[in-house]
Amino acid sequence: MKKVIIFCISQFFFFSLFSQSKISIIPQPVEVKITPGSFLLNSATAFHAEKGLTNIINIFNDHIGKSTGFKLKTVPNSGKNTISLEILSSPEIQLGTEGYRLQVTNESIRISANSPAGIFYGMQTLVQLLPSEIESKSQVKGTKWSIPAAQIMDKPRFAWRGLMFDVSRHFFTKEEVKAFIDNMARYKYNIMHFHLTDDQGWRIEIKSLPKLTEVGAWNVKKTGRFNYFSAPADDEPRDYGGFYTQEDMKEIIKYAQDRFVNIMPEVDVPGHSLAAIASYPDLSCTPGTYKVNSGEQFMNWYDGGFSAMIDNTLCPANEKVYTFLDKVFTEIAALFPFEYIHMGGDECAKNFWEQNAQIKELMKNQNLKDMHEVQAYFVGRVNNIISSKGKKMMGWDEILEGGLVKGASVMSWRGMKGGIEAAKKGHEVVMTPTTHVYLDYMQGDGAIEPPVYASLRLKKSYELDPVPTGVDPKLIKGTQGNIWTEQMFNNRHLEYMVWPRAFAVAEVAWSSKNSKNWEGFVGRVEDHFKRFNNADIKYAPSIYDPGINVKKDAKGKLLVDVETEINGLTIYYSFDNSFPDNYYPAYDGKSIEVPVDAAPMKLISYRNGKPIGRMMTISIEELKKRAK
Repeated sequence: MKKVIIFCISQFFFFSLFSQSKISIIPQPVEVKITPGSFLLNSATAFHAEKGLTNIINIFNDHIGKSTGFKLKTVPNSGKNTISLEILSSPEIQLGTEGYRLQVTNESIRISANSPAGIFYGMQTLVQLLPSEIESKSQVKGTKWSIPAAQIMDKPRFAWRGLMFDVSRHFFTKEEVKAFIDNMARYKYNIMHFHLTDDQGWRIEIKSLPKLTEVGAWNVKKTGRFNYFSAPADDEPRDYGGFYTQEDMKEIIKYAQDRFVNIMPEVDVPGHSLAAIASYPDLSCTPGTYKVNSGEQFMNWYDGGFSAMIDNTLCPANEKVYTFLDKVFTEIAALFPFEYIHMGGDECAKNFWEQNAQIKELMKNQNLKDMHEVQAYFVGRVNNIISSKGKKMMGWDEILEGGLVKGASVMSWRGMKGGIEAAKKGHEVVMTPTTHVYLDYMQGDGAIEPPVYASLRLKKSYELDPVPTGVDPKLIKGTQGNIWTEQMFNNRHLEYMVWPRAFAVAEVAWSSKNSKNWEGFVGRVEDHFKRFNNADIKYAPSIYDPGINVKKDAKGKLLVDVETEINGLTIYYSFDNSFPDNYYPAYDGKSIEVPVDAAPMKLISYRNGKPIGRMMTISIEELKKRAK
C-alpha cells in the first residue's frame, strides 16, 4: 500500500511539473531543457543590467505593464527575484551576434548574449514563457505570472529574417506601422522591407520633389474589390492616401532600431511608377496627363505575360529620369541607415517602350538587342546612383533579365529559380517565393476566404527551405514574407492575412532546419492564438477549415474529396440547405458523391465533439467548375 501511495504522489508531482512547464515558443529555439520548478514574476521583481540595456528593459516593462500593473525597477546587484541581463565579456562563438542563453530557476532569471540584440531576443522568449494573459491590454487580476524553469540556448539560422510591408496600395498610419514592427520583433524578425512607392501612391516625402507627395500620395477612395473598381470620375475627390514626412520616417526608423529591426526602403522602378508619373509626367516615354491609380484595372494579365493599358513606366531613354532618381536616392540614402536600398524592377510592362522612338535610339546607341537589355541598362544606371550614395542595391528577380549588374543582390519571388541563377553567379540572394511566403494569398479554401488569385496554406509556408540543393549557403542571406496590400484596406484585415503564416516564416528564418516539426508547430500556433486573443490581434483560423477537391467519375458524377491541414478534425456536411453539425454525415476518407438535385454543399469541422472551424458554403456551380 505504501508503494502505491508513493507512486501516486510521484505521478502527481510529475504531472504538476508537466502542466506548469508547457513551453510554446515561436520560433522554436535550438535547445530547450525543462527543469523542475518555476519563477514567479511579481511587483518586487527587479532587473540587474548594464546601462546600455535600459531601452530593452523599458520595452519589456511597456509590454507587460498593462496586463500585470508592474513596472520592474533596476537594482545594482543580482540575487533572488532578479532578472539579470549580461553582455558576455568573453564572447561565446556558438551564439554569434544574435544568439542568447536564457536560464530560469525558482529564484532568478539570467539572460546572457554577445550583444544587445541577443539580449533582446532572449527577452522576447521570456515573454513567451509567461501565461498568455500577459498580452492583455488591461490589467488581469488573479493571474500568477509563473515562468517555467528552463535552460534555453538559441540563435538564428539566417541573418535576413524579413517581412515586406506594402503601404503604397493602401496607406497605413505611423502608429499602425509601429504596431507592425512590435509584432515582427516579438517573433524575432529583424528586417522590414518597406514598399513605399507604386502605382497607387508615393508614401515618402522627397523635399526636392514636392509633387511626389502633393499629387502622388493621393487617389480616390473606393470600396469593393481592388482591380475591379470603376474608373474614378474627374470630379471625385482625390483625398484618400497619405505619406510619411521625413520626420515621421526618422521616428519609425528609430522605433524599429530600438527593437533591432532594420528598415529597407523600396522605390519601385521602372515599372509600378504611375504615382511618380502623375506627379512628373515628363518622366514617361509618353508624356501626357496621368492620375494616380485608385484600384481600377489598367494592366492586362494573360498566360505567359502582361501589358499596360496606361504607360506606368519611367523612360530609360530620358536623362531627366536619372536626375530625378538621383534626387530621390540622395534623400532616401541620407534618411535610412540600412545598407541596402531596393529598386524594385518587377513587372515592368514594355509595350509602350517597344513603340517609342527614344527607346529605339537608345538601343541603337547602346547596342541593346531587346527590351530586357533596355531594362538591364536602366538597372545598371540605377545601381550606379545607389552605389554613389554608399548603399548596396537589391531588386526583384526580373533584374536578372538582360544581365545582372555587378554587386546587385536579388530577391527571388517567381519561385526560387531566379535566386538559384543569381547565387550561381556569385550574387547574394533573399528567397521570397510566391509558392511559400506571399502572405496576400488566400490561406484556406476559396469558398470561405476573401478572394485572391491564389492560395497559400500555413503548412506550405512552413515547408520552405530557403537553401536549394547545389547552391552555396553563404549566398542565401535568408527569407521574408511578402505582404502586398491591394486587397487589405485596413489594419484588421492586414493582421488577418499576416498571421499565423508569419509564424511559419519566422520559424523558417530562425530555427534550424532539423528542428522543424509540423505537428509540434501546430500546437504552438494554437497556444499563440490564445496570446493574440488576449492582445486583440486578428488572425486567420484557416487551419481548422477543410480544403475541397472535386473530380468526376466515369459516368460524369461529381465526387468531392476533403483534406485538412491538421490532424484530429472531423468534417460534417450537408446538401439540403441546412447547416450541418456533428449529427450529420461525416467525411470518412472516401469520395462524397454529390446528389443530382443537391443544394449548395455546406461543411463544418469539429474537434473533440465541438465545432472549431467556420461554416463553409460551396455552390454546385463552383463544384462543377473545380471538377474541370
